[in-house]
Amino acid sequence: MSRYFLVLSYCGTKFNGWQSQNGQQESRCVQEVLENSFFTLTRVQHDIVGCGRTDTGVHAKRYIAHIDSDIDLTDFRFLIKINTLLPEDVVLHDIFKVKDTAHARFDAVSRSYSYHIHLSKTPFPVLSYHYYYKKPRLEVLNEAAGLLLKYLDFNTFCKTKTDVASTLCHITKANWIQHDEDHLEFQISSDRFLRGMVRLITGMCLDVDRGKLSLEEVRNSLDKKSRLPRHWSVPAIGLFLKDIEYPDSIR
Repeated sequence: MSRYFLVLSYCGTKFNGWQSQNGQQESRCVQEVLENSFFTLTRVQHDIVGCGRTDTGVHAKRYIAHIDSDIDLTDFRFLIKINTLLPEDVVLHDIFKVKDTAHARFDAVSRSYSYHIHLSKTPFPVLSYHYYYKKPRLEVLNEAAGLLLKYLDFNTFCKTKTDVASTLCHITKANWIQHDEDHLEFQISSDRFLRGMVRLITGMCLDVDRGKLSLEEVRNSLDKKSRLPRHWSVPAIGLFLKDIEYPDSIR
């Protein structure tokens, strides 16, 4: 029995997140779709462990999961066959062997997300949020995002009724970039993220630009570890899990 890491991408629009929903028949989840495809090909039930949960509608460009198997999954023919079984909104890019103790979730040292916004209406389906308000000022968005680098406790940006032992996160990157006149992207990296954290932070930055929140109100909430006087969780459609990093020692 060997342990393998799976590298995959998925469009979250038609999924209820990564994790299987304990027999809820109307819930389509990435984990279940992947496990069912592995069973169809191998006739063996494999349990696949993901690097973390993604909420309903959230996408992943580079998601990592691990699997234990007696089958040689590194055979390139297996990768071709499993991709023919997977639906169009899931792609398995790579499978490689790791140490038996390597864990997709607990060994991750950094996670990166991006949130995409387009500023004009388009008839084409795009995986970004259509921002209906005035054109944001990039310098104001980055000033709001820059506050995050000065803090470690992010209870302010954690969804309520969330069972977590700690709200400490080490954010190493938080900035906005503009690709063209109609496309903005928020990029953020941390050792871990709280439930709903990135969407709440994105909403905070946009609310600061709109004058719905002040930088002082954001600072006060972070200092007191309290909720913002106004909080906005932006829609899931624009959010991507962009990358997961691991130490070289897992191989």
